[in-house]
Amino acid sequence: MSQFSLPEFSQSLLNWFDTCGRHDLPWQQAINPYRVWVSEIMLQQTQVKTVIPYYERFMQSFPSVTDLAAASQEEVLSHWAGLGYYARGRNLHQAAQMIVDDHGGQFPNEFDSIVALPGIGRSTAGAILSIALQQRFAILDGNVKRVLSRYFAIEGWPGEKAVENQLWQLADTLTPKTRFNDYTQAIMDLGATLCTRSKPNCDVCPVNKGCLAFKQSQVDVFPFKKPKKDKPTKQAWLLIRKNAQDEIWLEQRPQKGIWGGLWSFPEFESHQACLDFLQQQVNAEDVGQTQRSHPQSLLEWDSFRHTFSHYHLEIHPLLLEESCFLGVNERPEDYAVGTTEQRASAAWHKLQAIVDGQLGVPAPVTKLLEKLVTP
Repeated sequence: MSQFSLPEFSQSLLNWFDTCGRHDLPWQQAINPYRVWVSEIMLQQTQVKTVIPYYERFMQSFPSVTDLAAASQEEVLSHWAGLGYYARGRNLHQAAQMIVDDHGGQFPNEFDSIVALPGIGRSTAGAILSIALQQRFAILDGNVKRVLSRYFAIEGWPGEKAVENQLWQLADTLTPKTRFNDYTQAIMDLGATLCTRSKPNCDVCPVNKGCLAFKQSQVDVFPFKKPKKDKPTKQAWLLIRKNAQDEIWLEQRPQKGIWGGLWSFPEFESHQACLDFLQQQVNAEDVGQTQRSHPQSLLEWDSFRHTFSHYHLEIHPLLLEESCFLGVNERPEDYAVGTTEQRASAAWHKLQAIVDGQLGVPAPVTKLLEKLVTP
């Protein structure tokens, strides 16, 4: 255990925050539970510099919880596109609707009611209660876990339940009885700016006097890393269908799974599966006088890798420019690709409108569409 007294830890951190901490972040202005909540959700596994423009745009479009609840999921996800971990956006939207329906549009002010909302755990609830509602609650996000693991030289990966419980106990003990709202922001700031994952700036750290990892020259050891497990690699062939009106055929993905609720290209498990589908269209009856695009007109683009938290996805784009794809009496939705659930919502969308962010699409889809705009 560190010999630096616990009150001294908190006071030293607050003194540092007063003079060196960040006080001009957008969610630190006009503080209220809604603004803090949105920022905490966006900041999960995402850096501040990445979040800021998303947060500002989100707040401009949805300035209150009632505005967010009244929006469509499609509108919300279009503001989330590129930020990743899209379940966060879906949960945020669902929780806003619950706040309107169950709490009269007022953000709840009790811990149990807050953690009952989708996507809010103990630490996020603690941050909202501490920063926005002036109630003493501890937090334990990734930054705080790193600070405490190093300061007390806690052995074991913080994701293990026993280690996490130990860190929660320390987090609660260190949270002061006064200025706990500033302390909450201060300890997050310390982890984000000085006690960083790599190349921490220990020499100017306000609590280095009692940090056991620093004393033992083992800062790079703590926190213990998650036991390594090789990520599997999956394959996906994406069919980019572009018509003569400069429109792209997109399907809305199921709510569960990767890119849930976002719009994406028809997906196949192999190149041959895509060819077989297109060949079936060529052979379809009652095509009329209009000829379909032939599978041989497929253009293969370079494949690339997109990494998720649990696996790598090797993406193989296939471009089909369909100047005369449909028959005289046919509708594009008659030939939607994918599962029944995927086909429930599919349509042609203007290419430029998608690139301009008017539709929620995942980052790899945006990357491919931008290639069409500026080949």
